[in-house]
Amino acid sequence: MKTSKYTIALFTLITLTVGFSTVTLANEEPKTAAVTELKFIGNLNNSPVFELSLINADEDEIVVTFRDEAGNIVYTNKFKGSGINKKFLLKSDGFEEQALNVTVKSFKNNTTEVYSINKNQTYVEQTVVNKVK
Repeated sequence: MKTSKYTIALFTLITLTVGFSTVTLANEEPKTAAVTELKFIGNLNNSPVFELSLINADEDEIVVTFRDEAGNIVYTNKFKGSGINKKFLLKSDGFEEQALNVTVKSFKNNTTEVYSINKNQTYVEQTVVNKVK
């Protein structure tokens, strides 16, 4: 009888130790997943082509706005649907010298993502897309 009390106590101690051994941090903020992805896919007649993909498959309404360095709107449009995948061809007139900012606003998630498009020229031309926000 004495051994079974010790066995039950030992089993309870092991169960409690294993049950409470996971660490939970209260200060961790949940990471918000990106709503969109903008990437450079190539050139067509010496003009860069970008592809904007909606990552979330749910029905959403987004507004895409291209702005130059001075803040002037170069292009803006509203898209609605699920699985949105749009391609944008930028005319190379004046683009070589300026950076463009692309703002993607999602109404469903109430989020705004900002991308910066810069063009660097060396021996090989490179177009860089950086997520700003």
